[in-house]
Amino acid sequence: MASTSDSVISPYRGFTLREWQEHYRTAPGSLRTTLSMVLGSLNHRDNAWIYRATANQLEDQIAHLESLLQKTEGSKAALPLFGVPFAVKDNIDIAGWPTSAACPAFTYTAEADATVVANLKAKGAIVIGKTNLDQFATGLVGTRSPFGAVRNTFNPDYVSGGSSSGSASVLARGLVAFSLGTDTAGSGRVPAGFNNIVGLKPTKGWLSNKGVVPACRLNDSVSIFALTVTDAQTVAHAAGGYDTADAYSRKNPRTAPVAISAHPRFAVPDSLEFCGDALAEFEFDQALERLSSSGVTLVPIDFTPFRELAEQLYYGAWVAERTVAVGGIFERNPAAMDPVVRGIVANGLDYTACDAWRAEYLRAELSRKINLALEGFDALVVPTSPTIRTQEEMVQEPILYNSQFGVYTNFTNLADLSALALPASLRADGLPAGITLIAPAWHDDALASFGRQWQRSLNLPLGATGIRLKPEAFMTSIPVNPACVRVAVVGAHLTGMPLNVQLTSRNAVRVEQTTTAATYKLYALANTTPPKPGLVRAETGSAIIVELWDIPLAHFGEFVAEIPAPLGIGSLELADGRTVKGFICEPWAIPDATDITHFGGWRSYLSHLASLKNA
Repeated sequence: MASTSDSVISPYRGFTLREWQEHYRTAPGSLRTTLSMVLGSLNHRDNAWIYRATANQLEDQIAHLESLLQKTEGSKAALPLFGVPFAVKDNIDIAGWPTSAACPAFTYTAEADATVVANLKAKGAIVIGKTNLDQFATGLVGTRSPFGAVRNTFNPDYVSGGSSSGSASVLARGLVAFSLGTDTAGSGRVPAGFNNIVGLKPTKGWLSNKGVVPACRLNDSVSIFALTVTDAQTVAHAAGGYDTADAYSRKNPRTAPVAISAHPRFAVPDSLEFCGDALAEFEFDQALERLSSSGVTLVPIDFTPFRELAEQLYYGAWVAERTVAVGGIFERNPAAMDPVVRGIVANGLDYTACDAWRAEYLRAELSRKINLALEGFDALVVPTSPTIRTQEEMVQEPILYNSQFGVYTNFTNLADLSALALPASLRADGLPAGITLIAPAWHDDALASFGRQWQRSLNLPLGATGIRLKPEAFMTSIPVNPACVRVAVVGAHLTGMPLNVQLTSRNAVRVEQTTTAATYKLYALANTTPPKPGLVRAETGSAIIVELWDIPLAHFGEFVAEIPAPLGIGSLELADGRTVKGFICEPWAIPDATDITHFGGWRSYLSHLASLKNA
């Protein structure tokens, strides 16, 4: 490991991805000095780190990045993570580096990068170090490691949460721009909640697990820690993608919404457990009030199947999957394992193959009930954890208190759901409190769309840095998601109009209202039911009001198939210069139509007709 001076403080502490990009734009020749300073600022006594890059390992990555930059002819647009330092949980492989899973006797040198690491390096990111964890990713506490318990970044008397304890800690302190964890039962969410950061638990199979030491292969997900929702979403898209080398990797069907609806409906458990933690209960009630006041409709639902499924992960045959995952070292050298972890893994030997099949049948039944219960909702909102415990309390009750942390997390992967842990507040005792949004598989981007709004509305300090987001961080237009098509609608498909259901029934979401460039004419078409307008490009025209909707890519063809002549879908130019898909009209229909361009939009024309009728 590279030793560092304790006195060096990085000037890049708490940088978001936007700030890293701006840094390299204004100081393009600073790559080596910048990353050397970041590496040099890491305290060698900080047990959140298990391994830090050597000077040679850092130089190898920089040289590789420079070669990538040459291939792009100096354009950093193809390298959106150019020079951005990140940390990796030490159960994820980095070529030529040790992987220990927090068990020294298990340690090996990885031959290749894990797929997620390779994907991030290909986008320009630089690995600074590998982080501590609950051994073999078994635990939600951050205390089950021979490298020492990772302390909470707000109060060292408390636990950091686990198993991705080190990744959460270094990110919360702003030592890196983002970090990778893993999440089987909540390991990418509980530490986020305990350290005031964002924890994105992606849909299973979106981020490849190739090169990841398994905990439960059927339920493992590589997770993302970031200071902002935008950063977490950006990193997930850079790291993710179908991987033929991972038997459990999946292709995104591109049928899910990419944003939360304009009038969100969130489910809330009808009975909530806080393990006697009055402060946690108070802060969650406050979060619900803020959601409600922001326009979210909250509806209580029966939480029984969620709770029953959560209990299966550690108190049923599923624990045997951990026994299989750890396998070799448990059989050859059990004394090398953390005693609590060893005890959990040993429990897997008590189950038979028949028990495993019964557990799978129960999982499928409960999962179906859960997904049916979530129909009609944008998300389920829960406390990230019902409580938090001190280091001393965890010594006294290592199993019970660990299980408490998983009340609102354990069921998520078993039910094939996506999740996003968000900072919510700072409690009266100074500790963070968080909420988690949970939705069906592939709703990751939809959760992120709401998470961005939530984070903006609170403007809490980022992690434990004390830094708040600058106003310009919120002044970016919403980019088009590659999983959807952005379509401009001008008439009967507008919000509240008769054909709007053709959008909403296909999980399309409204992005914004805007106008076309001032080169269009609008006509009221003859003999159409319901009445429809036609938009035609003209040399002399006006700006016409349109709504932009994002339609999941897999549903776009269905939508287009329902459009009758003389209408069709073409490319429209907007007032700000953007080009999107949108409704156009064939010229042959215009002679029988009425020119209504001067009304500026379909709604104004309909209002005019209504006023004439009522006159």
